Order: sequence, then structure tokens, then C-alpha cells
Amino acid sequence: MAAILFDPPQIRINLLPFTFTRPIAEIRIGILTITEKWEKALGEKVSWLTEPYLQAKYPSDKSSQLYINGSFIPNQKLKKAISSLEMDESIIYENEIVAFRTEKPVSFESLKNMDFNFRKHVFEDEALSIDKPWKIFINNGNEIRSDIQYLQNQTSNNIPDPHTTVYNPENVFVEPGVKIRAAILNAENGPIYLGKNVEIKEGAMIRGPFAICEGSIVNMGAKMIGDNTIGPFCKVGGEMSNSVIFGHSNKSHDGFLGNSVIGEWCNFGADSNTSNLKNNYQKIKIWDYQTKSFVNTGLQFCGLLMGDHAKCGINTMFNTGTVAGVGASIFGEGYPKSFIPSFTWGGSVDFQTFIFDKFLEMTKVVMERRNKDMDEIETNILKHIYQITSEYRFWERP
Repeated sequence: MAAILFDPPQIRINLLPFTFTRPIAEIRIGILTITEKWEKALGEKVSWLTEPYLQAKYPSDKSSQLYINGSFIPNQKLKKAISSLEMDESIIYENEIVAFRTEKPVSFESLKNMDFNFRKHVFEDEALSIDKPWKIFINNGNEIRSDIQYLQNQTSNNIPDPHTTVYNPENVFVEPGVKIRAAILNAENGPIYLGKNVEIKEGAMIRGPFAICEGSIVNMGAKMIGDNTIGPFCKVGGEMSNSVIFGHSNKSHDGFLGNSVIGEWCNFGADSNTSNLKNNYQKIKIWDYQTKSFVNTGLQFCGLLMGDHAKCGINTMFNTGTVAGVGASIFGEGYPKSFIPSFTWGGSVDFQTFIFDKFLEMTKVVMERRNKDMDEIETNILKHIYQITSEYRFWERP
């Protein structure tokens, strides 16, 4: 059952800055991305229907007739309902289209005002849509628990290190190549997943639910408090709680990261910290790209939402509910503003534009250190984001 995971335009805007650089389904939550969850649920590869500037990197299989909303997390009942769809039928959940089947041509533009006269079936059971960025960390612990099901037919490796203490070892899954020394793993509150070639260094303390993906490292003395996901090829240290890092990012040093979502190719300077709770315990407001204003999340805990390729200098302090855009370089004393536009250079006192050529020069060096090339497709995507985000860099206006 080949499928195309499509981006509903409204939800896509809600999930910025993360969807500047990826389709919705490429968001990581739990152990896997939403794309990987659907591929495992359906038993085959999928493709994407997203903004035209992203399609060269995330192509669409035009032969497919089944379209699935990329914000929805698969479950057995939802999969069964989707598999029973006939031609020109759709599934609706809480006024949102979950899936449809059609022979008609579908473009991203047509999704904005979709009116294909489908026969509608209302999905009556529970379903989860990641339609707000804070839903990523809110649901992360449960998604780690859920994703473990996909490993049931695999055998976990043993932890040979005699100096590592493991609580509830039957709830710890270890892929090949894992190296661990004198750590504490507590899986009493939820599973712990250690991906291929992961390294857990001396003195690290990890409490589940916790997932760390291929090639990533937990540094000495780190405190992973729970509900955390570390994507592939990251380095993490200090204290982390209920946060998701997508991949290829570093938070290597001491400092607190809580109730946060961090994109790819990000870096935190030593002793950088996020606030995730207001001193007056009021609900947290964050920047909303749809209304271009701050909106109330209804949450008491919300830290940092940081887009791809953003970085901060040592001792950076992020206020509660900060949103940092793609390619931002943040440094200096005091708290930066709670909304940091994409390709910003500076901190609390003054913002300038991070000139694109300078940004690209730095990014190529960063990626080369991980044996990755900045190809033409990636360059064009970032150049397009640079152009469309200029409206938020108010200092550029005449």
C-alpha cells in the first residue's frame, strides 16, 4: 500500500520553524520520524507532498493514489481504516483530513483549498496529530514506549560492562556496537533505547523513557531525566528533560535543556541554559508564524524551539518559550528576545542579518566535519528560506 505523506498547509505553518527545512512527516518524535513510523506500519517506502522548494530533496511518487496526512501518528485502527479506503473516499478526524484515495492529480497548491468531493468517513477512535510544535515534546515519552513495539522481533544485545547499573533491564533495548562505561540506566518508568554504535560515557545517568539514535554520544556525568530523544549523530551532556533533538546537533556541555525541540545541525555553547517555567507560574506564550504574534500555549512548561542550523555561544540564556529560526547565530550577555528570526546574528542588545554567503561558508565547514556535503539541493533550500524569512528581520525594512 504505497502512500504519499502530504503536508496540510495550515498545520505546516503551525510547525515552523521545523517545517522550513522538512516535510511534517520528517519530524522525529519517540525513536522514529513520522515517516519511519508509517513505513513500518505499512511495510513499504513512502514519499512526500510538500512545499515545491523542498520536493527535490523529498520527492513525491506520482503513481501513488493514497494520500496520508503527515502530521498523524499511525496506530492499528487508523491503519485499518486507511487500508479500507476506496477510490475518492476520505477519512476525517476532528474536522481534519487524515487520508484520502484518488486518481486525480494532487499538488501542494491544491491542498490549500481541497474540494475533491470525496465521500467522507469519520474516524471515531483515538488519533494523534502533531499539529503544534510543543506536541512533539509533550507526546515524546509515550511515542518512545510505542516505537519499542517495532523492535519486538529483534534481539537486544547485552551490556557487558560490570560497572554499569541497570534497573529493569528487560525494558532496555541495545543495538549492535553500543559502548557503555560505568553509567546508570533506570528503565523503571519507561523503556531505554540505545541505537547502533551509541556511546554512553562514564558517570552518565539515564532515566527512561529515553531514546538515543545511531552514532550519538552521551558525555560524562550527563543527567538525562526522562522523556528525551537524541537523534542520530549528536553529542549531549549536562541536564536534559522532556526534550527532542532531531539529529546532527551538539549540546555537549553542562547546562539545562527542558521541554524543548531542537532541529538538525544545531550547537549549544558551554553552560547554555533554557528556562522552561515562568517565575510567576503563568501559562507560556510563544511566537506563532500564522498570526505573526505571540499566542498562549496553555502550557506551564515550555523551553526552546530551535530550527535547523541555529547555534548559540557560551553562557547563552534562553527565556521561557523562545522560538529561534533557521540559521540563527545567538550570543552575548542577557536574555535574547523570545522570537529570534531566521538568519539572525546577535543577542539581547542588537540583531543583525547573518549574511547568507557567510552562513553558507560556516555551514559547509560544520557539515564537512561530519563527512556530509552541502550539495546544490540543500543550498537552494536554505537560500529560499533566507528569502522568505526576510519579513521577520524587521531591521532590514526601509
